[in-house]
Amino acid sequence: MFSGSIPALVTPFLNGGVDRKAFAALVERQIAGGSRALVPVGTTGETSTLSTEEHKDVVTLCVEVAAGRVPVIAGAGSNSTEEAIDLVAHAKTAGADAALVVCPYYNKPNQEGLYAHFKAINDAVALPVFLYNVPGRTIVDLMPQTVAALASLPNVIGIKDASDEMERVVLHNQLIKPGTQFIQLSGEDSSALAHRAMGGAGCISVTANVMPEACAAMHAAFDKGDLEGARAINQKLVLLHRAMFASPSPGPAKYALSRLGLCREDVRLPITPPDKAARAQIDEALALAGASA
Repeated sequence: MFSGSIPALVTPFLNGGVDRKAFAALVERQIAGGSRALVPVGTTGETSTLSTEEHKDVVTLCVEVAAGRVPVIAGAGSNSTEEAIDLVAHAKTAGADAALVVCPYYNKPNQEGLYAHFKAINDAVALPVFLYNVPGRTIVDLMPQTVAALASLPNVIGIKDASDEMERVVLHNQLIKPGTQFIQLSGEDSSALAHRAMGGAGCISVTANVMPEACAAMHAAFDKGDLEGARAINQKLVLLHRAMFASPSPGPAKYALSRLGLCREDVRLPITPPDKAARAQIDEALALAGASA
């Protein structure tokens, strides 16, 4: 159910608010392009600068537009356990298929605190949960032993790992109780194919916002055993993967989408739009990848 190319959707803005029409169109484009699931209001969706009302509205809208055609994994993380529980509960009420819950940022909990945070969410809401480990943003790192302990909880079904340490796929498999189904998704486009080769199931992707068909095709080729085909597509995308972080994300993704006429490039402070040099890098990557609306 959760595999292949899964875009971490941008949240388009218009006149300072959420552009619901543009967001709905982006969801339709992703489904038509072969994306296997959708992640609204994750990091790329600027969840940290959305109001709680906006956050919940975007999740609800995504579920409504997707209309069961693909699963929705709702971003629902917070550094407050109570707030995270509220967001996961809303995701369940809205009809999302799972929640993506980031490690608590800023607080710097230890492994015991991380376990307690996710267990509290598991115990409070009966909705499948993906752990989200992104040490570069949260400062804390969800270690494989803690992941294995959390995998035994009934609602914890997998992880989005953005540590960029490929060996963790194997470590998780070694440490998790045999017979436990645990879905491992990459959080890094640049190493997504390597993550698949190590045993991963797919990627929650930034690049898929811009080129959903190509990202979906790469995973489909891998699933068919066509490694050469997957490598060829990955080669085509590699400069675009880098360009998506030519300036703070999601500025580059939104700029690229604006170049394709799909939404405005507006971001919320403290994120600012890409500068001239970053725009040139993104434009070049779009051209080389053959991006189109």
